[in-house]
Amino acid sequence: MRLLIIGSLNGQIGAASQIAMSRGAKVSQVDDIEMALSSLRSGKGADMAMIDVNLAISHLVESLINERINLPIIACGVNTEATAAANAIRAGAKEFLPLPPDPELIAAVLEAVAEESSQLVFSDPAMAEVVKLADQIAPSAASVLINGETGTGKEVMASYLHSKSNRADKPFVCVNCAAIPENLLESELFGHEKGAFTGAIARRIGKFEEANGGTLLLDEISEMDISLQAKLLRAIQERVIDRVGGTKPVPVDIRILATSNRNLAEAVQEKTFREDLLFRLNVVTLKIPPLRQRPSDVVTLSKHFVKKYSEMNGIELREISDAAMAKLKKNPWQGNVRELENSIHRAVLLATGPDIGPEAILMPDGSDIPSSAMSSTPSVTSASGSAGSPEGQGSEAALVGRTVADVEKDLILNTLEHCLGNRTHAANILGISIRTLRNKLKLYSGEGTPVPQAGTAQRALY
Repeated sequence: MRLLIIGSLNGQIGAASQIAMSRGAKVSQVDDIEMALSSLRSGKGADMAMIDVNLAISHLVESLINERINLPIIACGVNTEATAAANAIRAGAKEFLPLPPDPELIAAVLEAVAEESSQLVFSDPAMAEVVKLADQIAPSAASVLINGETGTGKEVMASYLHSKSNRADKPFVCVNCAAIPENLLESELFGHEKGAFTGAIARRIGKFEEANGGTLLLDEISEMDISLQAKLLRAIQERVIDRVGGTKPVPVDIRILATSNRNLAEAVQEKTFREDLLFRLNVVTLKIPPLRQRPSDVVTLSKHFVKKYSEMNGIELREISDAAMAKLKKNPWQGNVRELENSIHRAVLLATGPDIGPEAILMPDGSDIPSSAMSSTPSVTSASGSAGSPEGQGSEAALVGRTVADVEKDLILNTLEHCLGNRTHAANILGISIRTLRNKLKLYSGEGTPVPQAGTAQRALY
């Protein structure tokens, strides 16, 4: 985790940075927004920024958007600055972090915002074989293609490879080829010169130069437009790149890792992926098996996520009951580890007994929602005039006759209340992006529905 501190707040943000460093973050500090933008353009890079809430956050967010720099922003200020905190969130900050800093809260924010981790958690022999091969090839300079279904942990494996390589003390930079529009991806990868296109107000170093000396991960490379693949092939073969609008090649020294959830050999046959690029990337292939083929990992990962999210949310650690574990083992986990993690995060928050029982395991289809999580859902009266049914189908009956959007709304708002209004944690539990969550909340607020504010379970207009 590379953390950029903007401002000082009389040294209190500095104290926060010391805590972040003790948690493994690499921290750099600048005095103002212009210095921050200059640092980011120069290729020093950051995974997250903490900024003094009194600085012009809207200017920073607007500048990042205009220069196509994707960086989560955390506003920091003293506890009494409720209005400033609300304004920071409206301006585009991802979270507000109260100061003086609390070590556990900073750890939770870092954990929530971090996009990757090099910690591999496994016990199944099928995964052990993959990790054994990864350990064998990690010290080499060979390009590696990591293949697997969505949610299997391809990005974590890439980070693990970097951490075990001879470049571990150098940058690990990730580019999501599926998340960046085609017309922007070239600039994101190779950088651009001032005036290269509308909005290019200064030279900006791309991800290839940012990763110089280290490792560059091309995530979901199968989604890259074939016209850009030719330029990528040249960069890999000749170890030079051309900035957009540049006049001379720039040498780079990086190791390339790539991930894909598709069969790239089939993509070559479909003429959507270059065969010569596949040969360059596919020196070694690591194929991560889906979670349904790793039964013992369901148990190991479930226990790991219970511990992780209990600590993150300040909840007493509880064991998973045998009945709940049996339910977890039966699920096919089409979303793999990511889906399991979201389900366990929900369970940690929704469980009310001495252990985590099966009633707290909320599956992605919305089944088995605990009654405590549906407290604001009106019950539907049966034909006999009584709510629910004698067969214990009350929770199912409560859903009959309601729209999907209405049930979704209750689930989102109840989850947000459980998280005391924390948008990031709620989005993680629900398995949706923070942007999707914010859009939903703005819609509900516009309809006149109170929405929990950050830091409280009390509902108010968004």
